[in-house]
Amino acid sequence: MKTTLLEGLAPAKFDKQITGNLLLSEEPADVVRKEKLLIGIRNEDGDIYRLIGATKHNSFMNAIEELFDLDLVDELQDTEGTREGCDAIFSGAD
Repeated sequence: MKTTLLEGLAPAKFDKQITGNLLLSEEPADVVRKEKLLIGIRNEDGDIYRLIGATKHNSFMNAIEELFDLDLVDELQDTEGTREGCDAIFSGAD
């Protein structure tokens, strides 16, 4: 899977846990956005600061499971379709 930090946005406090738990290769944003499935990660300010792209549905589901294991919340869990260009958007539990 590929990931990128979006320019000018602060990473979330839990970002090191994400990069430590998922096998991700750092790529430019335009490369990540071309992936079939996108996961957005929100920081404490509510901005999507990191994108994770997956080519295969299986990889996407594995990433989602890992993010749930980190006690992150998918705001699109009960939603059909995408929002803000993402198939899932995770943030820390409030």
